[in-house]
Amino acid sequence: MTVTAISASTRMVKKTHRTLSSPWATIGAIIIAAVWTLPTFGLFVSSFRPATSITTTGWWTFFSDPQVTLSNYSQTLDFVSSGITITQTLWNSLTITIPAAVFPIVLALLVAYALAWIDFRGRHVVFVAIFALQIVPLQMLLVPLLKMYTGGVTAFGAQIFPGFAANSLGSGFAQVWITHTMSALPLATFMLHNALATIPGEVMEAAQIDGAGHGQIFLRLALPLAMPTIASYAIFQFLWVWNDLLIATIFTSGSNAPITKILADLSGKYGQQWYLLTAGTFLAIIVPLIVFFALQRFFVRGLLAGATKG
Repeated sequence: MTVTAISASTRMVKKTHRTLSSPWATIGAIIIAAVWTLPTFGLFVSSFRPATSITTTGWWTFFSDPQVTLSNYSQTLDFVSSGITITQTLWNSLTITIPAAVFPIVLALLVAYALAWIDFRGRHVVFVAIFALQIVPLQMLLVPLLKMYTGGVTAFGAQIFPGFAANSLGSGFAQVWITHTMSALPLATFMLHNALATIPGEVMEAAQIDGAGHGQIFLRLALPLAMPTIASYAIFQFLWVWNDLLIATIFTSGSNAPITKILADLSGKYGQQWYLLTAGTFLAIIVPLIVFFALQRFFVRGLLAGATKG
């Protein structure tokens, strides 16, 4: 990078810092945060109010007539739908979400490193093709995936492994993991490729001169440098999978249902117990909040990784 380019980049960084740290930017951020947080705060207050108060008055009346009860939470924890409780669905959500967040990151890291630092013919075309897959709606994949899980994969596996048909992808969590992994790979590859591509070429050449192969460079150099982006994407993917209802509705049933699926039944057949959703919602967001606050220090760095290269 030339001295002129470095000076221009420095000036841009200083200008951006002044803009984002100005009083008007701070006031705007506070207003946006308040507007975004107020409905959630109202839902939280309602979750501790009696059912009669929730259904007859607004949540803000709590401050003039405070009535606190844990009945909503106790009823929610005791709620059973299709033979499964809220506590069981929380474990199911963890069982679904953790592998569905790890699998695409592992696969995308390997693909992103190859596209960024292994010189082979057509790699740019492959990268553009993977990036373009982001425009394919998930809904277009549902019917082919259903056919594959219940028919094609089972028939193919039965020819190779005896007894495979008895343990097809139509049961368990495998089909949910595969679906989330497939839908996440394009964006994961794009983000991680941008992060890995910003590693200075001189550093990679120095590692190769020292005798390191691609495996050592990937594990000891590329992986640590890409960790902020990995953590940032892990937050996104964890939240997307945890909050997913479409894939959960189609590919899970009975004892494998996640919490998002049982929340749809929590209000009752005719919606007469909708007030329980106030408690169920906050039980559902406890884990995502823990994950976000645990990894938030990587969040901004990960989003900005790959934004500039020089």
